[in-house]
Parts: sequence; C-alpha cells; structure tokens
Amino acid sequence: MIQNYNDLRVYISADLKSAGKALSVKNWILDPVLRFTIVMRITEYCFNTKKTIFIRLPTLFWFRMLSVKLGFSLGLNIFGPGVAIVHHGLLIIDPTTRIGKNCRIHMGVHIGGAAVFVDPEKAADFSPRLGDNVYIGPGAKIYGPIRIGSNCTIGANAVVTKDFKQDGLLIAGVPAKVLSEGETGARVVRPFAVGKEDNLQKG
Repeated sequence: MIQNYNDLRVYISADLKSAGKALSVKNWILDPVLRFTIVMRITEYCFNTKKTIFIRLPTLFWFRMLSVKLGFSLGLNIFGPGVAIVHHGLLIIDPTTRIGKNCRIHMGVHIGGAAVFVDPEKAADFSPRLGDNVYIGPGAKIYGPIRIGSNCTIGANAVVTKDFKQDGLLIAGVPAKVLSEGETGARVVRPFAVGKEDNLQKG
C-alpha cells in the first residue's frame, strides 16, 4: 500500500515497467490505460496519506471518470506494485480484493466476493487474495474467500471458486483445476523486477 511520496514513485515506476511503457507526453495522451493506472496510484496516495478533502475529491472524481470511460469497476489499494492492465474493456474487481505485486490482468475478468450479504466491516474476509506474479487471462472469473499462490497462471475463461494456495500453478477450466505445476511467473516477471530504488521513466 502506498504510504508516502516515495512509495508513489516506486509503484508508478513498477507499473510502467510491468506494462513495458515509458511515461511520456505522447503515451499520456494516447494511452488511456497508462493514464488510468497513474491516476489510480495518485488517488491511492492522496487517500492513504489523508490529504485534504479539496485534493482527495478531485483525484477521486478523475479516477471514477476514467474508470467509467474504460469500462473498469474497481476500488483503490487492490494491486501491489507492478500491475499491468493489458487492455481497456470490461474489468470488475471487488474493492476488498487484494492482489500482490506484478499482476498482469486482461479484459473480461471478474473478481468478486462471496455471493452472500455480510457485514461491510467483514466483507474483506469473503473476497479473494492473490499472490505475487499472477497472470489472469481474458474472461477469467474468480469468486469468494479464496486464496491463490504466487507465480500462478489463470487461464482464459477459467472459473475459480476454491483455493489454489500452492505457488507455481497453471489453473484453467470450468470449474478451474490444476493443469500443471512449476510455473515461475514468467508471463509477468520481466528482467527489470520491482526495486525500491526505481525511478520514473521519462522521455
């Protein structure tokens, strides 16, 4: 979670690297997903550090406006550093979901809590938790209070409704099952792994 300005820089740098993009005027104008990701991080920073309401409200409005435009329905503080949202289009994630660093996620994905009415303060107990270096293929559905390990690949259109806590699994099918073991997260981990000293790319 972004707790200070240095964290903000680290998260944005990691996101850009995972997406294989540079922060430039051209990309800012022409790439709406890049713009959304950066605005999401700025909004997280403003809320987590309890900036004045006159700063938080405009950033939240900007975040919500871009969400609607791109077809995204998600909250703040879901992703660790290094998220790569591959395309704009339908993407629905329960705001109490938590996903580790270096997540690569495609359009049509729906990640939701259990299909029950619960006390809002306990809602997080009923939402998914995913580890680091997880690849989520197009159209995947992940529901309920489930846990998925690190370095896992979730295949296109998979329906995941139970735990897969072991690291390095290839999960696919309806309902999802393990197709292979020993995944390394190669689909999402690039040579430039997340580092605290990373600086924003410019140019």
